[in-house]
Amino acid sequence: MTGASGPASSGSASATGGPVVAPIRIILVDDQELVRAGFRMVLEAQPDMHVVGEAGDGLAAIDLAGRLHADVMVMDARMPRLDGVEATRRIRQAGERPRVLMLTTFDLDEYAFAALKAGASGFLLKDVPPEELLFAIRAVHSGDSVVAPSTTRRLIDQFAAHLPSGQQDSPAELEELTEREREVLLHVAHGLSNQEIARLLFLSEATVKTHVGRVLGKLGLRDRVQAVVYAYEHGLVRAGQK
Repeated sequence: MTGASGPASSGSASATGGPVVAPIRIILVDDQELVRAGFRMVLEAQPDMHVVGEAGDGLAAIDLAGRLHADVMVMDARMPRLDGVEATRRIRQAGERPRVLMLTTFDLDEYAFAALKAGASGFLLKDVPPEELLFAIRAVHSGDSVVAPSTTRRLIDQFAAHLPSGQQDSPAELEELTEREREVLLHVAHGLSNQEIARLLFLSEATVKTHVGRVLGKLGLRDRVQAVVYAYEHGLVRAGQK
């Protein structure tokens, strides 16, 4: 079952005379209608969020993504007809928006990494507290990944067993990285934040941010979470390595 709601009313100025900030336009995708209803209640209570559509499976999600100008899609991993991972892959191949926030459970590790590789901007437990869901949606909308640098180490420790052991030969695109960019990539893969990397390398945070952006661009990656997966897949770092 799918559906779309009308856009929120908007204007050029608020009641206090300030500019109106457009709400984050969200599509909810889950095969359980009650789950979607619960999420909708939480999200619609926020002044900066608006649910513009709902879908009950991956194929319907792809259809809505093409018809609605949504910013973020909250997507369940396991659904009938087409699962969330494949739906995410197709949606992300079609364009920059919507960004996808995958819902999964830690007992399905393969879904978490498959989702990130497919282009999801992050993932959460399906029973996540409301405040974490709201934070994650805002983070994804702003262009960040949900899996914060401070939690990347724990993430990798749990999921590293599901990653390939690494390739013998370095991919050609790695040769495009400067020595400093490769160094920054390794620190990102170990879960360090920009601030931590800056302190370690005696650089400014702005400089580190620039290096991270260049690394992502040269390697064709969307965010630092995919950079972590990339580093582990290609044997640049390994589970348990410090």
